[in-house]
Amino acid sequence: MIPIRDTAPRYRFPFVNIGLILVNVLVFFHQMTLPPEQLYQFIYRYGSVPVNLTASLFGLFDPALPSASFLEAALPLFTANFLHGGWLHLIGNMLYLWIFGDNIEGMLGHLKYLVLYLLMGAASISFHIFSNPLSSTPLVGASGAIAGVLGAYFILYPRSRILTLVPLGCFFTFVHLPAMLFLGLWFLLQLFNVSLQGSAAGVQAVAWWAHIGGFIVGLTVGIITKLRLQGRYRD
Repeated sequence: MIPIRDTAPRYRFPFVNIGLILVNVLVFFHQMTLPPEQLYQFIYRYGSVPVNLTASLFGLFDPALPSASFLEAALPLFTANFLHGGWLHLIGNMLYLWIFGDNIEGMLGHLKYLVLYLLMGAASISFHIFSNPLSSTPLVGASGAIAGVLGAYFILYPRSRILTLVPLGCFFTFVHLPAMLFLGLWFLLQLFNVSLQGSAAGVQAVAWWAHIGGFIVGLTVGIITKLRLQGRYRD
């Protein structure tokens, strides 16, 4: 299923959301200009490598363990959200951010949205690290942070309708799906992929736990925001 647009009203011009999209695109263009060796170094420096953070955390308690500094290992929790592995990876993520992010920015406000977006991205990567703490494969992509946006949207705009492109064999059709159904199916798909990952051998190509963790954190953000709004209206 490919979302095309939503029906939720926009309360503010989403310049932070647009800025996030532009930064992702510009970083990807920069990646494309790098020769293979420099690109490799760039990804391993700014992508999040689970074993680096794991080693740095243990190193805080056991100086005998060789590790990078905690700051060097933790910074990619944020920077990895702006790196992507290819055109499809970038376009898919930016499509979801464009459709769902503007409404969350409108609900939260510009600064709060930016801060929470970055924190949801870091939290989602942390879920991935907990699921595979000794992995030396760098994690890149905005998927986890955007999953947080989807989780918040699920709570704050459940009655919004999503115009969705649905493949039916060799044909495609457009349907309007309730946001709760569209995002609920999206989350169930992530859980299904995790179950497949657990039963399959080989290298993990997609950080499904980052998607799940980001969505759960986004649900929490949405619930807290909704409760505060309800309390404000009662007052």
